[in-house]
Amino acid sequence: MVVSAVESLGRIFVDPAAYAEPELWHQSAQRIREEAPVLPVAIEGFPAFLAITRHEDVMEVERNPEVFTNTPMPVLAPASKASEMADAPVKTLIQMDGDEHKMNRSIVNDWFKPRSLQQLKDRLDLLARGAVDRMVAMGGRCDFANDVAVHYPLQVILAILGLPEDDYPRMLQLTQELFGAEDPDIARLQEDEAMTGVLIDFITYFKSLTADRRSHPGPDLASVIATANLPEMDTLGHYVIIATAGHDTTSSVIAGGLLALLEHPTELALLRDDPALIHNAADELIRYVSPVKHFMRTCQTPFTLKGIDIHPGQHVLLSFASANRDEDAFPRPFQLDVRRENAASHLAFGFGRHFCLGAHLARMEIRSIFRELLGRIEHIELDGETSWIRANFVQGPKRMPVRYSLR
Repeated sequence: MVVSAVESLGRIFVDPAAYAEPELWHQSAQRIREEAPVLPVAIEGFPAFLAITRHEDVMEVERNPEVFTNTPMPVLAPASKASEMADAPVKTLIQMDGDEHKMNRSIVNDWFKPRSLQQLKDRLDLLARGAVDRMVAMGGRCDFANDVAVHYPLQVILAILGLPEDDYPRMLQLTQELFGAEDPDIARLQEDEAMTGVLIDFITYFKSLTADRRSHPGPDLASVIATANLPEMDTLGHYVIIATAGHDTTSSVIAGGLLALLEHPTELALLRDDPALIHNAADELIRYVSPVKHFMRTCQTPFTLKGIDIHPGQHVLLSFASANRDEDAFPRPFQLDVRRENAASHLAFGFGRHFCLGAHLARMEIRSIFRELLGRIEHIELDGETSWIRANFVQGPKRMPVRYSLR
């Protein structure tokens, strides 16, 4: 009966609504880690997979990228859509393996190295100051998720790509629709093929941008991509992954991170009293929120994990959200601890060959916005109920009303 009960919990990895109730989700994931950490999941309408829930086991899969590949299904999708992923006309880095992945990553890799990004620090601080100034202008109440958290990281991405401020609303809508496609408040409900429509809009926008940058290259990242002599669809793939993955993931940490601090007032007080702690706290907030809930891998050669044989063609789901609350990796994992010594050991950015390209930039953004915000807070508290995006890939707070006084 126990095994049967645990197996029934596998739905939490599939159902977008389950992630919108994070406390219940983590209670279920904790049981899975304890009783069946490599859990077979078979849900009608989805490909069968093994859910990998412990930190060390996710690491083991990530250490073997030749055995466990991104293709043909890098993220969980209904069985009816799985074949479309492999044949998608626009491919991003998360849909690539081996030499193809290495070559495409090398085109933009230098841009995201710490030394290159350091030149952006003043710009990040300026944008963070502007975000908090807008909070002041709102008169002491706002929806932090929608009024602050979604805007700041998108402004950063626009600045890196060199996109005009006038395009801000369009990019915000497209990124939210792409990652919030399962949420009825965000998705394009009137379209039968909502995701296709969003991708077409992306393609249209970035094809125009590519043509412009090839004719008039500049010092921005969009020019680097446009002039890299890639096939058109690979060029578009770079734009899509940078504009989307660099936005919703960070905004989810900013909103979810503030919520976590409000729920742990002692940690909030520590950060306010000692701003230098934000350097480590950024990783702890990322661990705690884990905005990217999973990635999928497909086994290519026989492999044994924790005594379980995994066969070629079998899918595994790497549950970053579970691994980052693993008691064996993080003592008191449900407690936010801004001084946690191994906070940077989280797997929110993945590990190994597919480690997130924008990890350092995300940390810089989070440190900048929280340094500015916490340095100016006189008082802040929740001002209503927080709700969460219904999504099983990238996810965070959808609404988060707060009341505050700021300097």
